[in-house]
Amino acid sequence: MSNPNVLILSWEYPPLIEGGLARHVRKLAEGLVNEGVEVHVLTRGDERSPEEQELEGVFVHRVHEPGRPRDLSEFVTWVEHMNADMLAAGVELGDRHDFELVHGHDWLVAVAGDHLARRFRCPYITTIHATEYGRHQGWVEDHPQSWIHGIERWMANRADRVIACSHYMRGHVSDIYGLDEARVAVIPNGIDPLDLQPVDDLGHLRGQFAAPDERLVLLVGRLVYEKGFQLALEALPGLIERLGNVRFLVAGSGTHELALREQARELGLDEHGTFLGWIGDDVLHSLYRIADLCVVPSIYEPFGFVALEAMASGCPCIVADTGGLREVVPHEEVGLRFRARDPDSLAVMVERVLTDAALRERLVAEASEHVLRFDWGDVARQTAALYAGVRDRPPTPSARSSASRASG
Repeated sequence: MSNPNVLILSWEYPPLIEGGLARHVRKLAEGLVNEGVEVHVLTRGDERSPEEQELEGVFVHRVHEPGRPRDLSEFVTWVEHMNADMLAAGVELGDRHDFELVHGHDWLVAVAGDHLARRFRCPYITTIHATEYGRHQGWVEDHPQSWIHGIERWMANRADRVIACSHYMRGHVSDIYGLDEARVAVIPNGIDPLDLQPVDDLGHLRGQFAAPDERLVLLVGRLVYEKGFQLALEALPGLIERLGNVRFLVAGSGTHELALREQARELGLDEHGTFLGWIGDDVLHSLYRIADLCVVPSIYEPFGFVALEAMASGCPCIVADTGGLREVVPHEEVGLRFRARDPDSLAVMVERVLTDAALRERLVAEASEHVLRFDWGDVARQTAALYAGVRDRPPTPSARSSASRASG
């Protein structure tokens, strides 16, 4: 049987990039095209974006939306309006194309995705990249977290199949949404080392942040509580006192940025490092190349893409022993893991890597082979196989019948 004609929904897609989701959906869509799937992506854009275009074989359709509000309560209303616009656009697309499957990414497009799948009388698949429950360590009683958690639960129970990026996430979403684990497929994220292009003059870039005899520790990602950067900052004063030549670099922005800057001030770290704020991909990819070590201290981490990028760039990596990081970074093989939420354990591992050149070289060599397992071609093949399997059997009765209960 031929591959299905698929409609993928995502709230972001290049060139509009809010985070890692846009890149994931693009690489997946392009990989599916290589597998013979006809892929249409329904996403949002601004007034500069064409409403329709073909990019690398992917048919991209955009609904023009105003810039997203920063206030979370206003953001929820904005997401509802975006779904209404996507639903209207999707209905029109369905009149022109015979879609056989709808694939939505995260809660932000859940309502439009479900309605379109019902209208087209085809299966609905959702990929859950992270959960509100996990982001807030279970504190989802208050609005708007309770509303988002409710939408995610409804979405997971409504879908014919759910995709999770790690075995950890399969267990997590099954537990908090009451799903049979058999309905949750594990398909990891991918990485293409060729995408990690640095700037030209790496020596000049490193000289901006560290002297030749200093060790540079890199922290990358959204500056939010669950990423655990506060733990890394807490570990630094003791390391600097013992080793003397350690500097740190924080790349990213987010709701926890001011608190982290204040914490650094209180710990006397201002003279020992730099907060860069948000940076573009070319600089980000360069930072992995100039750093002596990348630390991923997450409290909640569905997968661990930063660790994968660091390893693919030849940067030794230390990660928290939690979530998907356990699967991305096998301990003592391609990187080191420390006890999650424990700054002292983190400091021990950092000191090991920074003072043992042979260990660093071994980790980098092993990691360069390990990252080849996370190939976008494999991700696309697994996803296409899932599409075919779902299309060839009737919709899950429990998914369709439980929708009203889950949303109530």
